[in-house]
Amino acid sequence: MDGEGRPHVDGFPQNPLHRRAVGLVQGQPGLLLGSRGKSRPSRDRRRPRHVPLWLIVAALHCHRLLADHLAGTSTHPPHRLESTCHRHLALFHPPLPPSPTPLAPRSLQAQTGWLQHDFGHMSVFKLNSWNHFFQHIIMGAGKGTSSKWWNFRHFQHHAKPNIFKKDPDITLPAVFLIGDTIPVEWGKQRRGSSPYQWQHGYFFLLGPPFLLPVYFHFENLYFCFKRGLWLDLFSMALFMLKFHLTYYPMMGLAGSAGLYFFVRFLESHWFVWCTQMSHIPMEVDRDGEKNWVQMQVEASCNVKGSYFNDWFSGHLNYQIEHHLFPNMPRHNFYKVAPLVESMCKKHGITYTSKPTLMKAFADTVRALKKSGQLYYEAYYHI
Repeated sequence: MDGEGRPHVDGFPQNPLHRRAVGLVQGQPGLLLGSRGKSRPSRDRRRPRHVPLWLIVAALHCHRLLADHLAGTSTHPPHRLESTCHRHLALFHPPLPPSPTPLAPRSLQAQTGWLQHDFGHMSVFKLNSWNHFFQHIIMGAGKGTSSKWWNFRHFQHHAKPNIFKKDPDITLPAVFLIGDTIPVEWGKQRRGSSPYQWQHGYFFLLGPPFLLPVYFHFENLYFCFKRGLWLDLFSMALFMLKFHLTYYPMMGLAGSAGLYFFVRFLESHWFVWCTQMSHIPMEVDRDGEKNWVQMQVEASCNVKGSYFNDWFSGHLNYQIEHHLFPNMPRHNFYKVAPLVESMCKKHGITYTSKPTLMKAFADTVRALKKSGQLYYEAYYHI
């Protein structure tokens, strides 16, 4: 018990959501997140804590580089264009592997999404106002989306991960039922209108292909109009105008619109698999009596780190550490992962880490199949 009569857990922050409360209690020396300051410099000098401003500005110019290349006016050879874009996006370790030039627009949009996620969690700059500003610029001018809408959704997810009707990322019962408890409840009550026993199959048709190109577009616009976020709408309009003015002379209106949705279609697959592999296979239930640490850990799972896995998932393959320390710069997750795992083992909290991305993807489909079968059996009293 602490001085105020509250129980504590060895090795975990007492208030992990507070940016300044980074000390650890009992059993571990103090663990500081990010730079240790001038008096105690970090031992790992390979990764700067804060992103240089010129790199962020350079990342925002990648769209123009790609547009010039497609228009045939670029002075960069294809291999140098791809290399330039990747260097602009390599804001965090590890270095990016090479990829074919036709995949550059998709890679750019996906990595821009991970970048805005860093700004949204206030893990780049010391000043929150700078983080907010650059997230708004990247989301509005770089992706055509409202940063306020994204934060509204994402902060609910972090507050109550995998909690039915409180986490919007796993609450879509009109199409999918997830977990072991909710499908049984709905089956016994004969609720729901979808053939959930087949949801692991139509997930490939309605999940990754439609989330970003369709569902998020409507939800984003509805959120902005309902709340009167005119500046966000103006930024989104500028992005769409810039995109179509860039590609309309080459492809026409239908062609530029088709290209936009095709890039969103590819990015949606990337985004859905990287985010849902960490949560769908884990426990999903209604809000209960779990403490904050246990709820965050048991609702998330990791995938073993590697150069490719870290780059591909934006370091969200360390999902457990991200949920425990949401303000931590993502290139530090691998440092605290062994400490978190040992603390979980000590206190009987299930810590799940998977060896490969493919294993995590396959477990996502298996979890959907299991939940659908539980619903079917409860519905027909099998």
